[in-house]
Amino acid sequence: MGSFKDVIGHKNIIGYIKNAVREDKVSHAYILNGARGSGKKMLAALFAETLLCEAGGAEPCNKCHSCRQVDSGNHPDLISVAPTSLESIGVDVIRTKVNNDIMIKPYQGAYKIYIIDHADLMTEEAQNALLKTVEEPPEYAVIFLLTENGEKLLPTITSRCVMLKLRNIKDTLIKKYLMEKLEVPDYKADMCTAFAQGNIGRAILLAKSERFNDIREESVNLLKNIRDMELNELIEAIRHIHAYKLEVEDYFDIIMIWYRDVLMYKATKEVDELVFKELLPEIQERAKRSSYEGIELVIDSLDKAKARLRANVNFVLVMELLFLTIKEN
Repeated sequence: MGSFKDVIGHKNIIGYIKNAVREDKVSHAYILNGARGSGKKMLAALFAETLLCEAGGAEPCNKCHSCRQVDSGNHPDLISVAPTSLESIGVDVIRTKVNNDIMIKPYQGAYKIYIIDHADLMTEEAQNALLKTVEEPPEYAVIFLLTENGEKLLPTITSRCVMLKLRNIKDTLIKKYLMEKLEVPDYKADMCTAFAQGNIGRAILLAKSERFNDIREESVNLLKNIRDMELNELIEAIRHIHAYKLEVEDYFDIIMIWYRDVLMYKATKEVDELVFKELLPEIQERAKRSSYEGIELVIDSLDKAKARLRANVNFVLVMELLFLTIKEN
């Protein structure tokens, strides 16, 4: 599993965890809230391994029998709960894997730990079932709820848990990690860092992804030509994007960063801080033709498009509205 030294950023959370272990002030329930790829799973796993470690230190020793069991995924007192699909976690899952199991005492050590991934996908019925356990847990039980949208949890749940919010990581730390650990070239590390927007997991995925280059190239071509495209050409572009539906937020973020470059250049005429330096002529042309209000409208429309897709609004309709806003501004 490694140690807390392997975690990039999140020093405040790591400090809190170590102090809680040292001072024997471990809570019965935690919410780790952060974007996909922010490091929730790694932090929860290290916290759990520390509690289960036979050495009794403020982080896992990685040598004892318990640590080896955690590393192999076979520790009997560490239970992982995850949705069978990315739609919901039903009440039966919570009752079976948590409520009906938690009263059985630990097999080996002082703790029995549950890590519920995508906890924000629990149905209201499932959350109410979990609430009874969170309200009166056995003294040996610790529950980790990993969420991307912690506000989806019932207030009765959040009020009984310690909330640990994962913040964005500094770009300098992300770039250093990509270059030193993954041996990513300087120019590519810059690009991946900019697009990751403070998310180390996302930066790593982008650095390793071939599809990201395809999405980036297609979005840039669209941005360069959209003003002169006819409606039928826009519809054809939507069909191409539909193939990338699982990575559509990457697509939106590329467009977002393009327009931030346009806005930055329009306001300052500075080039050094641009992400799309190699497309400076296109950036200059768009900055000249678009108003500040128009650029802000496009950026706002991108945020709205993300929200609409998360709310399961029709994909093609969302993209048509977005493209028309871009075309007109």
